[in-house]
Amino acid sequence: MGMLNLAKSYDYFKPEEVAERIHIIGCGSVGSTVAELLARFGLAKLTLYDFDTVEPKNLANQLFRQEHIGMTKTDALAGMLCEINPEIKSAIKVASHGYVAQKLSGYVFLCVDNIELRRDIAVANKDNPYIKVMFDFRTRLTDAQHYAAEWSNMTMVDDFINSMNFSHDEAAEETPVSACNTTLSVAPTIRIISSLGVANFVNFTKGASLKKFIQVDAFSFTLDAF
Repeated sequence: MGMLNLAKSYDYFKPEEVAERIHIIGCGSVGSTVAELLARFGLAKLTLYDFDTVEPKNLANQLFRQEHIGMTKTDALAGMLCEINPEIKSAIKVASHGYVAQKLSGYVFLCVDNIELRRDIAVANKDNPYIKVMFDFRTRLTDAQHYAAEWSNMTMVDDFINSMNFSHDEAAEETPVSACNTTLSVAPTIRIISSLGVANFVNFTKGASLKKFIQVDAFSFTLDAF
């Protein structure tokens, strides 16, 4: 297999200009989609964190396929990314036990489905000088939010952490569930908020100001960003 042909995107985004590693913590719906979008831009220095395995219900809103059921999400996702761009194989790292206080640097995408864990990661790394930007995603059924903070800006970092001042149980109460108490989630909402988060990352690497907050409803076609 050859290298990924970037002819359609290279004039807009040159992946070699991003020297830092990209950490994707959580490889479910948002994490798998973010990883795919980054890989299609030619970015290879990715570290994937997740302790979970692929289940049949994951296929409806995550990147995985039938053949991945029973595999760890990190291994399944890494395999798909290498199919997109074989050059990723030499640079990608996987943490199949999830995030357990590994050292973080560069760009961090928080994609786990527990707000308390995301807050703990952000707080523990508040004074980490090696992080450039941290991104966060929160999804419900049709609406979703994206938060970001430039890590050298303490006001942005504090705002980012303060936006997480609620519990996982409180978040669950606001999330639509089925009659069988299964959390409802659909792929279009996931794809849209993930794309907006990656666009925020790309714009920042090209010198634009970071968007601190993006809110979208995928089915009423509303979008706010500032």
